[in-house]
This record gives sequence, structure tokens and C-alpha cells, in this order.
Amino acid sequence: MIDLPQLPLFDTAPVRTHAAKIWLPKRVVFTPDALDEEFGQQILSRVEAHGLEVELLKSNRITNLRGADTAETYRRAKSTLAVVKAPPSALRLQPTPPSADWQMNLAEGCPAHCQYCYLAGSLSGPPVVRVFANLPQLLENTAQYEQPGRLTSFEVSCYTDVLGIEHLTGSLAECIRYYGQREGARLRFVSKYDHVDSLLSLPHHGHTRARFSLNAEPVVRRLEAGTASLEARLQALRRLALPVAEGGGGYPVGVVLAPIMPIPDWQQHYTNLLDRLAATLDFDCDLTVEFISHRFTPGSKDVLLQWYPNTSLDLDEATRAVKRNKFGGHKYVYQPDDMRTLKEWFYQEWQRRFPNAPIKYWT
Repeated sequence: MIDLPQLPLFDTAPVRTHAAKIWLPKRVVFTPDALDEEFGQQILSRVEAHGLEVELLKSNRITNLRGADTAETYRRAKSTLAVVKAPPSALRLQPTPPSADWQMNLAEGCPAHCQYCYLAGSLSGPPVVRVFANLPQLLENTAQYEQPGRLTSFEVSCYTDVLGIEHLTGSLAECIRYYGQREGARLRFVSKYDHVDSLLSLPHHGHTRARFSLNAEPVVRRLEAGTASLEARLQALRRLALPVAEGGGGYPVGVVLAPIMPIPDWQQHYTNLLDRLAATLDFDCDLTVEFISHRFTPGSKDVLLQWYPNTSLDLDEATRAVKRNKFGGHKYVYQPDDMRTLKEWFYQEWQRRFPNAPIKYWT
């Protein structure tokens, strides 16, 4: 469990500029099936190059993840990297609108400690980071999902932060190189980490959109432990967006502003964010934005309160509206009037600063 100081969300502490700390798990395990994969052997070499001790399992079952209580289980799982072979079900891709046409997962689980974590309640069991050693097979499988006559997009960040584990896996680079050769497909990823050096010279050919998850300074500082500072993310975004001739990566880029929260003085804090973004991207680039308001389900609330029992995150169901899906499930979102106010303000402020950068969606 992360022991965070109890600060109000609207405090005015100085802007932080730190890069994300490189994640080095305390426990690294490889299943036999993972070691049979050539890409699994490449991951093994990367892990060993970081001086990490590796545990070679005798079976494909991962054990010893649970502790004496929820807190210990969380700590143990969050400090474990398991390299496995993705099951056959991973070859049956699921649509993931409005972000992309399909999700293609290169891993499940995330090393960060965001107190609103979208994976809470989505992945079963302790939140261990599982990396797939048969990534080349997963990539080749996506070709059958490409739709003739139109670009087909694939999202690889649904269940992990790809940059947060890239130094140990090389999986994101593998994806970028693969989709750089696909004329009918496009790759999308999003991150809260800033370690982009290894991506700058990759042959992406404009087929990968590199996006960063951004938020107001108090939200980043208070609720997103283990990630890069807002300033470090902005500079990483700039480096990826700059033309190759100017030392950048020349990528199409994007901002995922999430989760949007009407914290005290929210207009002031989000104005500051958008102004800093505009100052960072003071050159022509291929930029998009996605707006995602904060929401939670009964299941995710229960898990989050177990993981972060002292959180200051607003999880009051009484102040929310209920949004139901076709499968009978429901989530808690902001009231319609509040949602309308937020959406109108963000659309207006974005279009004023970035008139040529499309808004992909609001949700």
C-alpha cells in the first residue's frame, strides 16, 4: 500500500518536474511456456541486464502472490513481473470504442499506483504485471482484423502502461516496428511515464500515435503515485512530436485528459494545464485530444478502497448519476448538468488554443 500524505486536492505546492522512477520489480518469474518463445528469451535478457534475479517456474501457474491481508497482497503483486504466454483467448480481439477499433494487449497490470485505477475490478486476482512472451504471434494475429479500404486502429494500453514496463520488455518497440510496416493499420498507446529515448529513432512511418495521459497538477501530484510528473510528461510529449530533423521522433501525438474531475478551483487548475501544454507544443504537429471524465463501478470502488483505504478520491455515489450498459452493469458518472458544464468548458478552451487539433470524443 502506498502511504501518501493527506493533502487537499486544491493545494498550491510548487510544480514538480521529476521523471518517473524506473520500475524494478522485487520478483520476476518466467513460466516454461514463456521461455519457449523467442521473444520471451529476449525479455529474459533485458531483465537480467538490469541485474534482476529471475525465478524460473516449473509450471505455468504463478503462485505466492497473496499475503496475509489485502495490503500485503497488493504490495507483493505490484512488485512482481510475471512473463507468461498469452492464452488463446487473447487472439480473439475485443472492440474498444471510442479509443480504437480493437484492443491488442501486450501485457496486463501496471506498475503505477493511481488511486482511481481503471484496472481495479477489470482484471481478476492480485494486480501483478503479466507480460506476454508470444507478442509476435499476437501482432501477426491482428492482420485478420484489418478492414480493407479503411485504416484499422489497435490500442495496446487498455490493461497496462506500456512505457512503464518498456525497459524490461521491449514490447512497445516491437509493436511500433510492426505497425510501421502495415499500410492499413495504425497503433495507439498512452502513458504516464516519460522514458521515450528508445522510441525516438524507431521506423514508425507515422503509423503510431503516441499519447500521454495528462491531468491538473494537483490530481497528478495527489492521485498518480509512481508516475512521471506532469512537466516530465509534457517534455516527453514534445520530444516525440518534434520533427526528426530537430532531434525528435516525428510521431503523431495525442493527449488523453483523464480522469477529468471538478476539484475545487478546477477551471484555474485545468487552465494552467492547457496553457502549459500550448507552451510545450509551440510548433506545428499532428495532435489530437480525448476527454474522459471520472467514473467508477461498484466493483471498482470496492477494490480501490481496499487498495487505498485513505484515499481522498471522490467516490460518493449519492452525488453521481447512474449509467447502465446493455449487459445490465452500471457505473457512476457525473450528473448531467455537471457533465454538460465540464464538456462545454473543455471544448471551448481546447479549441481556443488548438483549433487544428481534433477532439476525438468526450466520455
